[in-house]
Amino acid sequence: MATVAFIGLGNMGGPMAKNLVKAGHAVTVFDLMPEACADLKAAGAEIADSAASAVGNVDYVITMLPAGKHVRSTYVGDNNDGLLSLLDSNTTVLDCSTIDAETAREVGLAAKAMGIGFMDSPVSGGVAAAAAGTLAFMCGGDAETFEKARIILADMGKNIFHAGPAGAGQVAKGCNNMLLAIHMIGTSEALEMGARHGLDPAVLSDIMLASSGRNWSLEVYNPYPGVMENAPASNDYKPGFMVDLMVKDLGLAMEIAKSANFDNSMGQRARDLFEAHQQAGNGQRDFSSILEKLQR
Repeated sequence: MATVAFIGLGNMGGPMAKNLVKAGHAVTVFDLMPEACADLKAAGAEIADSAASAVGNVDYVITMLPAGKHVRSTYVGDNNDGLLSLLDSNTTVLDCSTIDAETAREVGLAAKAMGIGFMDSPVSGGVAAAAAGTLAFMCGGDAETFEKARIILADMGKNIFHAGPAGAGQVAKGCNNMLLAIHMIGTSEALEMGARHGLDPAVLSDIMLASSGRNWSLEVYNPYPGVMENAPASNDYKPGFMVDLMVKDLGLAMEIAKSANFDNSMGQRARDLFEAHQQAGNGQRDFSSILEKLQR
């Protein structure tokens, strides 16, 4: 079993860290919220009083942080005095945050210069998959580090991909979530169009699931209330995956497209719709609630 420092115990990080404890790893955690730390202590983790004290003599450092600026500050610091300065080549660093690809590359290069294995390892699957240990990981870094990463990521997810060099994991995540936004909107439009012509959304869903319109939003996360019992749509759109997070991820996708001089017009339209939905006060609701905007 490995020794692990886990920093960032939010809606995703908390369940991920718990799964590492369940798998028998020696896990030390840190978060700015005392209640999040207390929850992990009850699950069997050790609590550190700072990120720096959490990373001493561990095999892995895993972070799940809000944005690129937090990742850069945590690992690099203002004067190269971040966590990387406390580590050596025996530690593998996995940043599971969803951030901009440029920051991931920057931190990856800083780690490489110090002989430390680093991978940007953003996740897909949402809170339910984090709790169930069935996340998908999209990893960016070198092949040697990926082999080390797989050992520990396998206790938090079931699909682990090596997308390419540092930053590639973030590009893959941006592409995936842009597509997710687009097909959720398309699915919502199709179901509402059918409903306005008197079709039962459940029957229409079955028809499309057996036809060429089949997609993840229909199969796993149906946005129409009452069609799928366990979907957020049937629980007043309680997340799940918040609109706020989808807007963030679509913003990152726009940066990825711009850096490649690519006109992703469908992604831009999806971002505009989700931003308008967010600004109408729906940021904390599940992203499948975009159906309600389309209905209006």
